[in-house]
Amino acid sequence: MLFMFSIGLETDVPYLRRNIRVVSIVAGGGSILACLFGGPFFWLLIKVFNVTKERFAFYLLTLTVLANSASPIVIRMIAETKFDTADLGRMAIYSSLVNEMSCVTIVSTLKAFSSSGRFGGAILITLVTVAVIFVNKYLSYFFNKRNQNNRFVSNKEIFVIMFLLTCLALYAEWVGYTAIFCCFLVGLMFPREGKTARTLLHKLTYSVNTFILPVYFGYTGFQLDISNIFNKLTLALTVLMILVSVGTRIVGTLAACHYLMIPWNESVILSLLLCLKGNYDLILINTNPNPNMVWAADLHDFLLTVVVLNTLIIGPVAAILLNREESSAQYPTILEILNPESELRILACVYVPRHVSGHVSLISALGGCPTAPIKPYMVHLVELPKKRKSKLMYHQLEDGDQYSDEEEYGGNDVLEINDALDAFISETKILVHQSKIVASFLTINEDVCNGAEDLRVCIIFLPFHKHQRIDGKMENSMEEIRAINQKVLRHAPCSVGIFVDRGQTGFQQPHGSQCVQNIAILFFGGPDDREALACSKRILMHSKVNLTVIRFLHKTTACRSSNSWINDASQKDEEVIMAISNIGTENEIDNAFVETFYNRYVAQGRAGFVEKYVSSGQETVAVLREIADSYSLFIVGKGGRGTCPLTSGMSDWEECPELGLVGDLLASSELDISGSILVIQRHRHSEAEGGFLDD
Repeated sequence: MLFMFSIGLETDVPYLRRNIRVVSIVAGGGSILACLFGGPFFWLLIKVFNVTKERFAFYLLTLTVLANSASPIVIRMIAETKFDTADLGRMAIYSSLVNEMSCVTIVSTLKAFSSSGRFGGAILITLVTVAVIFVNKYLSYFFNKRNQNNRFVSNKEIFVIMFLLTCLALYAEWVGYTAIFCCFLVGLMFPREGKTARTLLHKLTYSVNTFILPVYFGYTGFQLDISNIFNKLTLALTVLMILVSVGTRIVGTLAACHYLMIPWNESVILSLLLCLKGNYDLILINTNPNPNMVWAADLHDFLLTVVVLNTLIIGPVAAILLNREESSAQYPTILEILNPESELRILACVYVPRHVSGHVSLISALGGCPTAPIKPYMVHLVELPKKRKSKLMYHQLEDGDQYSDEEEYGGNDVLEINDALDAFISETKILVHQSKIVASFLTINEDVCNGAEDLRVCIIFLPFHKHQRIDGKMENSMEEIRAINQKVLRHAPCSVGIFVDRGQTGFQQPHGSQCVQNIAILFFGGPDDREALACSKRILMHSKVNLTVIRFLHKTTACRSSNSWINDASQKDEEVIMAISNIGTENEIDNAFVETFYNRYVAQGRAGFVEKYVSSGQETVAVLREIADSYSLFIVGKGGRGTCPLTSGMSDWEECPELGLVGDLLASSELDISGSILVIQRHRHSEAEGGFLDD
């Protein structure tokens, strides 16, 4: 009951809505084939076990054991192998969910139409479930409003929700139906924003994974009677049924994956994961076909043996393949190669509440198009104190304080960050997944990089170590943030963006805003600038954003043509000629990338494009002064341009190298820019492989 409710609460509804066709085909491929082969096998079991009564119920039971896939076991295995953020893992999870919920619905529907009494019970369960869903929505809103000054809702309020869920489950079981689908549906429809959902996830995740699931799996194994296996006939039937179940599932799933053009290695893993059996099979086996009849002991033990052995055999094989796939799995780590209409996964890091407004503004801008999905994560970075003593014993703690020690770190910042995110989610309907890292600032960069790798994000957003005062001047907030940013830039497993927030005069959240936000992309050339331009593809899709690309070119050549570079170096050694050739190649890549962007977005009127011809760093600074007050956000690449005349001499006043030459100039007091600044660094593959040894 609790596990299915938590599964529904954690279900990624936007992902499921986008991929319902693919998930349904994968789920149905093996199930349909299992049902086709289940007919002849059903008659074989009838003859062997001499089933004379309730054959229809036995037929449903046999087909369910063959066709069902245990979503709790699949979810648990995917989570333990850290595949829950990968496309393969999510497809396996939701395919098993669709499979199991379909089996539950079909069996319940057939039961309902078997007699008038059961049909009336099914109608009542449906009405009660709908009523609980609406009551929970009201309770969630009421509890969130009542606990505005608290991190979590109280235990009493959680008990009210759990009491309603328990009553629903008991009523469904009393009428003669399983509560799996009801509890899952209640969790699926539960409001995601606010303290109520956050508290439920906090409490249920730990209790379910630590206590409920281990007891459940232990109880499943305890029911297995090994002595039945030594009977030759039973052993032969057990092996045959496992082969039919696994074989039909694998062949059907592989056929569905081939139709969907899913890679072969992923298809094999999907087919094995969907072979796992679990809770719903056991519920049907242990459920009497009618109040006056029970399954024969030998038939009950046979089906139970099939379910348990099927999972014990297939589970380790699937786990081994998942671990091998995890070590070789690849995911997009740069925006340049990411399809603008595919899912964008970002990780925003905050230290204090004032960092939240800027980061949610970026999330809002990146998530402005319904056809371009976004999956944002926000992590609160908290410094771990060197010494800490608890002066209160457990029984002396107030209600709501019985959480782990980690939850107490962060002070009132946690409450303000939660409130800001709740307001953002409620207004934009963009779900932001929250987490917290409590560690020493000397090593917290490792946790950020490891978290980004586990979440498979494409870009990390970091706050600048300075903030703007009321008088408009930039003040150093925490010097430790600067050191952390530099370490993350060196070792990040993906692209990184440092956001310089200008507060009220800078970039504001586009969602709900009456005015249009003007954004400028400063393009000088190089991989970092291409990454910044790739980021703008997402931003320009927002209806409240007016984006302009400003490309800086040399008056005679665009940062010197490749021919001039080669002519100047004709007398140099081979290594220098190789480097010069690379510069020419970068210019060609820049031109091709800008041309593609122009044809796709500028020519269609979705973005502006301006070319500025300069010959030195001084002229570049003059152009930047002219446009200083025209835009609320400037996006620029960190560097990677090599020796470029357009930025020559700009390093003389460099203060923050982590922002690059142009970014540091924009953030300094030299230009007095009122707009915010986003400096993007493209993923450095070679540096990311070096680990954290140089820190």
